[in-house]
Amino acid sequence: MTQLGYTLSSEEHGPTELVEYARRAEEAGFDFVSISDHFHPWIPAQGESPFVWSTLGGIATATDEIEVGVGVTCPTMRIHPVNVAQAVATVEEMFDGRFTFGVGTGENLNEHVTGHRWPEHDVRLEMLTEAMNVLRSLWTGDNTSHHGEHYTVENARLFTVPDEQPTTIASAFGPQTARWAAEHGDGLWCSGPKGAVVDEYEDAGGDGPAYSQLHICYADSEDEAIDTVHEYWPNGSLPGELGQELPTPAHFEQATEMVDRDDIAESGTTTDPDPQVHIDSIETAVDAGYDHVYVHQIGPEQERALEFYEEEVLPAF
Repeated sequence: MTQLGYTLSSEEHGPTELVEYARRAEEAGFDFVSISDHFHPWIPAQGESPFVWSTLGGIATATDEIEVGVGVTCPTMRIHPVNVAQAVATVEEMFDGRFTFGVGTGENLNEHVTGHRWPEHDVRLEMLTEAMNVLRSLWTGDNTSHHGEHYTVENARLFTVPDEQPTTIASAFGPQTARWAAEHGDGLWCSGPKGAVVDEYEDAGGDGPAYSQLHICYADSEDEAIDTVHEYWPNGSLPGELGQELPTPAHFEQATEMVDRDDIAESGTTTDPDPQVHIDSIETAVDAGYDHVYVHQIGPEQERALEFYEEEVLPAF
């Protein structure tokens, strides 16, 4: 059965707001929420970047049944895998089995801040593989030492650990990483209804859940929604690998000066206020092979979007 979720955008909202939106999403009938893990927003206009692990603690106490995922963390550069392992284990305990850990190779925007060189993708994937080995060793609760190419761990042991290994969903946007996700992850995480990525994942032996995020902006009119997206999320219309390579919000702001309203209208973001358009968008993702589909309401009008989905969209499923 398809699970429907709601995005908690750490780039656009403060920690207390995010906790409230999670509680409200549970009340509205969503099956899960996903919260982003960013050090910077994409552009200054978004305005926020709270520490995700603190926010998750608040969400754990404010909700009862809704599934919660972090989508996604890069456990390789900004934070050492030892610290990520402890954070995940603690949050897993607080959620009592309803937490999902998403991992990916990250973006320069967030990971360069500690002064490490930003390596090419193959190296980042190699680092992620080694980091996942460290995480899973620590999650056993056993004493762990590791002397690898990228990380050193000496006599580390987590005493607060879950009974089972946390569910780890791997982010992928292309065939190479989809195959990596099939081998190293418990599922697939993607943005947009990319059917070819699911096919590559399954052809490589992947059989876990597949997550897809859809961008939306609910407003009184499509014109108003496009204006909101142009103000708060023009980065979604940048082409190619810029999203992984640009280092600061100021650089993203400069790059998005090339994005106009027509680009927003053609970006795939759902801006039509007709409920059927939103329903069709979700069904397109389901038809592409995704069984966990969640929507990201762009801009400040979160409560309006939650009410709209509660009354007009979720009942269709």
